[in-house]
Amino acid sequence: METARITVNGNEAPISPAAPHTTVLDFLRERGLTGTKEGCAEGECGACSVLVAHPGVNKPTDWVAVNACLVPVAALDGQEIVTSEGLATPGAPGTPPTLHPVQEEMAVRGGSQCGYCTPGFICSMAAEYYRPDRCAHAASAADSGAVSADHTDPEHGPNGFDLHALSGNLCRCTGYRPIRDAAFAVGQPTDEDPLARRREQSPPAPAVTEYTQGGRAFHRKESLAETLRLLHERPDAVVVAGSTDWGVEVNIRSRRADCVVAVDRLPELRELLVESDHIEIGAALTLTEIERRLDGSVPLLAELFPQFASRLIRNGATLGGNLGTGSPIGDSPPVLLALEAAVVLAGVDGEREVPLAEYFTGYRQSVRRPGELIRAVRVPLPLSPVVAFHKIAKRRFDDISSVAVAFALDIEDGTVRKARIGLGGVAATPIRALAAEEALEGEAWTAETVEAAAQLLRAAGTPMNDHRASAGYRSAMLGQSLLKLYAQTTEAVSS
Repeated sequence: METARITVNGNEAPISPAAPHTTVLDFLRERGLTGTKEGCAEGECGACSVLVAHPGVNKPTDWVAVNACLVPVAALDGQEIVTSEGLATPGAPGTPPTLHPVQEEMAVRGGSQCGYCTPGFICSMAAEYYRPDRCAHAASAADSGAVSADHTDPEHGPNGFDLHALSGNLCRCTGYRPIRDAAFAVGQPTDEDPLARRREQSPPAPAVTEYTQGGRAFHRKESLAETLRLLHERPDAVVVAGSTDWGVEVNIRSRRADCVVAVDRLPELRELLVESDHIEIGAALTLTEIERRLDGSVPLLAELFPQFASRLIRNGATLGGNLGTGSPIGDSPPVLLALEAAVVLAGVDGEREVPLAEYFTGYRQSVRRPGELIRAVRVPLPLSPVVAFHKIAKRRFDDISSVAVAFALDIEDGTVRKARIGLGGVAATPIRALAAEEALEGEAWTAETVEAAAQLLRAAGTPMNDHRASAGYRSAMLGQSLLKLYAQTTEAVSS
């Protein structure tokens, strides 16, 4: 218990006496690091973001921005984080620190007014600043600090900065333009930058954690086998990876667990394998890691990722967590259903593979037995060439979908040879649109065929009226989604 420690801005600190459910946000603020703010306590505003040293995709270490309000501090036992206070370089005694380039640009371009959201923006911006594959498109403009207007993509700067990195940060004062200007003005890290040099070293190894306070415990085991034995003994345990769902339960609904088991760093759950007949994705890989490792090789997943919450959430969220909650409005299940994916369930008695179409049994219920874990998701190969993911929501990013529709079609010589359609938000579980699939298969890909299938798609599931959308709207969007796909494919062929 007393050995659980975390490194913050280069200084090691004990986690004790924090309770196992204490968030990184509260832990930091109790120690005077009040740049980390609480805005929403559910991962939507980004005022609490901090940098964590994670295993890298292109370098040994990536600086990854996460929501400190969701992550229990015990989950970072042995890990290394940097807050907004730790980005500046300390000056000599009696002199102010030297601002980090991101902080400097935010200051000089007026990106901060009331300042409440600014530290969170700074940390998210710093994570993108240190992204190893960020390349300047107009080096002279980026190096000079000028914002070039000659690039055509409004969401990517001449310095290679991807504004989607800030999609999880909200501000109510600046109107965002000065923040965008600051993001597009930062240059590349210098060779003397300590955080840039830190990327060349491996992150801290996962710590075996047995942290107990007040009769409640947080565990991280060394291996999958040990974890499964613990879950067999404690079927009541809450399993967490990125805590993007459980953290909301703790903060908003004041839920507490006597036993929490972390699986995010288990090596057996962090593999990504490409075989001749399938791709296997470890259940504890974050969505950002999957996105960058696949690099567009699964186009339907590539369409999903930018629409799944925000970058801050994707930096912690996992496919295993999204499927494990069993939510009917999760964004990944419709996509995985269209891909005909299967889940690999692991328990003390061994593993079994279950098609995702047979995994969900009821509202937030599944065939997963007590003590079992989702170890991996398997996507069969080859992939269908015609794909699309349509998410209907009130906000473009970082919102819960009213309806989510995923398509994967094989169309040869103008005929639909195979159709798979996954739906979310229209029933107690994610479902396949079997009637619409049957109406498409074997038929010509024509407006008449599509309209007939769209009528069946409108009747799929059991849409309900709630604060996100009416049943009639949901049904209409289902049919419209297929018509949209048809329009997109015919436009692509004609062009």
